[in-house]
Amino acid sequence: MADYDLIVVGGGPAGYVGAIRAAQLGKKVACVEMDRAGGTCLNWGCIPTKSLLKNAEVYQLLSRHAADFGIKVEGLSYEWEKVIGRSRKVADRLAGGIEMLFKKNKVDYIRGEAAIPKAGVVEVTDKDGKKSEIKGAKILVSTGVVAREMPGFPFNGKSVIGSKQAMVIAEQPKDIIIIGAGAIGVEFAYFFNSFGTKVTLVEMLPNILPIEDTEVSVTLEKSLAKQGIKILAGTKVEKAETTNKGVRLAVSGKANETIEAAIALVAIGVSPLMPQGIKLETDAKGWIKTDDKYETSVKGIYGAGDIIGPPWLAHVASFEAVQAVEGMFAGKKPRKVSVFPGCTYCQPQVASVGLTERAAKEKGLAFKVGKFPFMASGKAQAVGESEGFVKLIIGEKHGEILGAHIIGADATEMIAELGLAITMEATYEELIATIHAHPTLSEAVHEAAHASQGHAIHF
Repeated sequence: MADYDLIVVGGGPAGYVGAIRAAQLGKKVACVEMDRAGGTCLNWGCIPTKSLLKNAEVYQLLSRHAADFGIKVEGLSYEWEKVIGRSRKVADRLAGGIEMLFKKNKVDYIRGEAAIPKAGVVEVTDKDGKKSEIKGAKILVSTGVVAREMPGFPFNGKSVIGSKQAMVIAEQPKDIIIIGAGAIGVEFAYFFNSFGTKVTLVEMLPNILPIEDTEVSVTLEKSLAKQGIKILAGTKVEKAETTNKGVRLAVSGKANETIEAAIALVAIGVSPLMPQGIKLETDAKGWIKTDDKYETSVKGIYGAGDIIGPPWLAHVASFEAVQAVEGMFAGKKPRKVSVFPGCTYCQPQVASVGLTERAAKEKGLAFKVGKFPFMASGKAQAVGESEGFVKLIIGEKHGEILGAHIIGADATEMIAELGLAITMEATYEELIATIHAHPTLSEAVHEAAHASQGHAIHF
C-alpha cells in the first residue's frame, strides 16, 4: 500500500498549490521541498523582488519627484541593509504562511532533497544526509528552474551573480552591468538605478522586454534611459572576464566598446532543475514532456510548473498544478495554458495578455488597434502618473479582444480585466458597455476600446 495518494516533489507555486488542492479533494498528500515552502518565487523571486522594487519606487518618488507634490525633503537618505532586510522579512513571513496552510490542510511537509528511483517511490535525503523512502500512488514533479549561467562566465557569488545573489547583496555596488533585458534584468536595472548605482543594461535582441509589444518596449526603453539607465539593445557580449576591480565585457552591435563595472548580473534565462533518479522524457531543450493530462513518459508521474517549460511564470505554474491534480482526482479534463498575463514591475509597469501587434501581423489577422494615453486620463494626471498607455488589439471581423498591452502605473493590477475579456471572448462593444468608475486608471481600457473604432471621448 502507498503511504500517500500524491507526493509532490518541489514546494514552489506549482508544488504547494498542487499539494493543497489535492488535500482539499480529500487525498493524503506529502510535499517534499529541499529549501523552503514557496520555492524560488516566494523566497528568491517574485515576492522579495517586489519588496525591493517598492523600496526603490518610494525612494525615487521622494528623491526625484517630491517637489511635484509640494513636498520639501531635506537630508533624504537610506540604509541599504534595511532595504535588503525588509525583502527577506516579507519572504520569510509568507513562507511561514504556506507552512501553516500545509498544516491546515493536513499536507505532510517534508524537508529534504528528493530523488525518484522509480514510479511510486520518492527517496528523501535530509540536511544530515539521512535517507528515507516514501511511497505514493502518484507523483507530481514541480522542481522548477535555476538561473542559467553564461558560457565561460560562471557565477562566483561576488563579481558575477544571478538574481538570487542580487537580492541579498551586502553592499550597494557603485556600478553594475546587467546582461539580459527580460523582466528580471529590467526590474533589477530599475531597482539599482533608483538608489544611485550606475546601471548598464545589455540585450542581444533589438528591444528590451523582447517578448512584449514592440511599441511598449520602445516606450519603456525611452523612460528607463531618461531615468539614467544606459541601455545597449541589439548588442552582443563578445567576451566577458573578471578583473581585480570587477568585470570587463567587450560588446558589439550598435556600438563596439568595452564596458566595466564592479558586478555583472547575468539574467539570460533559466535551466531545468531535474529530479534525480528515474529518467523522464524531455524535449530538445531539456524540459519535461507531458501529455494533455500533465502525465510524463512514466505512468503515474506528472509534471507542472517551470520544469515542463515556458512560460516560466508563477501564476501559470499554479494553474498547471491545479489542472493536473483535478485531472488526477476530480475527474476533470485538464486544460493547457493558452491565455496568461505577463508582468514587469519596474516603473512604469508593463503588463500584457494575448497577441502583440507584431504577432497578429505575423498570423495574417485582420485587426484594429485601440490606444489611449494616460496623459489624457484625469486620474493619471491627479496622481502624477501620466506616463504610458493602454493598447488593445481587436479582431476586425468579430470585434473580439486578441491582445492587450499596458505600460504605466498599476498596469500589473489592470491587466486582469483584459485577461478575463479574452477568456470570455468579449468584444470591444462589451468593454464599452461596461461602465468603468470615474476617476480611475482603468477608464483608459474603456477609452482604448472606443479608440479602436475612432470615437474615444477624451482623446
